[in-house]
Amino acid sequence: MLKTLRHQVNVLESVATSSFAAWRGCLVIKAVPQPEKPLVLYDIEACPYCRRVREVLTALHLDVEIRPCPKGGRVFRPEAETLGGKQQFPLLHDQNTGEVLYESEAIIEYLFRQYAHRSVPRYYQGRPWQPALGAAGSGASELRGMRARPARRPEQGLHLWSFEGSPFSRLIRERLCENEIPYTLHNLGKEHWTEVGPARQRIKPGPYRPIPGGKRDAFFQQHGRVQVPYLEDPNSGEALFESARILAYLEKNYG
Repeated sequence: MLKTLRHQVNVLESVATSSFAAWRGCLVIKAVPQPEKPLVLYDIEACPYCRRVREVLTALHLDVEIRPCPKGGRVFRPEAETLGGKQQFPLLHDQNTGEVLYESEAIIEYLFRQYAHRSVPRYYQGRPWQPALGAAGSGASELRGMRARPARRPEQGLHLWSFEGSPFSRLIRERLCENEIPYTLHNLGKEHWTEVGPARQRIKPGPYRPIPGGKRDAFFQQHGRVQVPYLEDPNSGEALFESARILAYLEKNYG
């Protein structure tokens, strides 16, 4: 009972984090083609500057390889320093162009220019008050996803279907970051305003039908529903919906 209650509290805290971020990272602005080679993001889940980059990745429907670099981490921080020269995050490595970029503003501008062929929309432009709101958002979630914790790591990286503004998905990303578990983040943002709302009760009444031909449609054809978070672990063959079940699985298998 206490564990269930604690989980619900964490969900509400995560809702507050999304609210401080004005729910950016929920809707797709422009679904761009996936590049030939995956983007790689060295990331701290609780870092508000990293969050801004992940919001844009959702807005562009871009998947990304996440290399978690929590404070005190020893797995990917040395790799990031070798690549870019310092341990500063976010750090984006675009294997398609060879670009290695620090600073959220520079990364956001690059992603829109390189993959959407446009300037940064006002909604995703930096504002003087954003650092304070971003810090408040991280505080609302008790800074989960900021520091490394002892854990076992899998031989192969995991796969997580998510979108940045999803409060339930954030709980999984926090744990993966703390455990320094690499994963492919498959962004599954909402492709139309009628998709706003939880999976079981969206704004538009009636049976849910995603936009034909999109990433959500492909997911729907495979699973019969579109719901995040959804985790696949190639090490065990497990595939799970529901944040509480996924967290229990990660705790049991990776500590």
